[in-house]
Amino acid sequence: MPKFAELLDGYRRFRDGPYVEQRRRFDALANAGQSPKVMIIACSDSRVDPTRIFDTEPGQAFVVRNVANLVPRYEPDSGQHGASAAIEFAVTQIEVEHIVVLGHAKCGGIAAALDGRFDDAAEGHGAFIGRWMEIVAPARDRIRAAQAISPDIDAGEALELAAIRLSLANLRSFPFVAEREAAGRLKLHGTHFSIADGILRSLDPATDRFDPVALDW
Repeated sequence: MPKFAELLDGYRRFRDGPYVEQRRRFDALANAGQSPKVMIIACSDSRVDPTRIFDTEPGQAFVVRNVANLVPRYEPDSGQHGASAAIEFAVTQIEVEHIVVLGHAKCGGIAAALDGRFDDAAEGHGAFIGRWMEIVAPARDRIRAAQAISPDIDAGEALELAAIRLSLANLRSFPFVAEREAAGRLKLHGTHFSIADGILRSLDPATDRFDPVALDW
């Protein structure tokens, strides 16, 4: 159990350091509950921790992580929808004021969607992954077609950015999201983080382009 033991060692460091330093904040959170103003929808990738990238403290962000930071369309059926339940909880119960979709470079889920390695996979061999990545299938097919015409296109990055845009569009398919956005009570944001150089790009709604976030304060 060496890896689990490392986690326990990390917990001990946390209790000796950050927990002690932020004890007042933790006590307040324990007694008052959570009331973050921001929801972050991020990838499960172990290299991309949204709380580190945005330097948030405990209680400041309601975070949901899944493969490729995807948001499915609103489907009011009897199925069990983890991502949709989290969105509903954040918007209607916590009443967050911002939802940030955080994509990233070299995303394994996006790469899998592009090369089709989980298409028609059997149960226990990637079937759940394949069905989940069907969310981006239309965008993937368009990018594959574009790459066939122009092989120098960075198809991986193109689909990463397309997936962020798609997740924002799917968020707006939830009536309670669209209603609050229209009323000015909720704002949606798209961002993309480069693991290699630490650059964060933000989607400008006026130009529909991802521009680097300025580092000057």
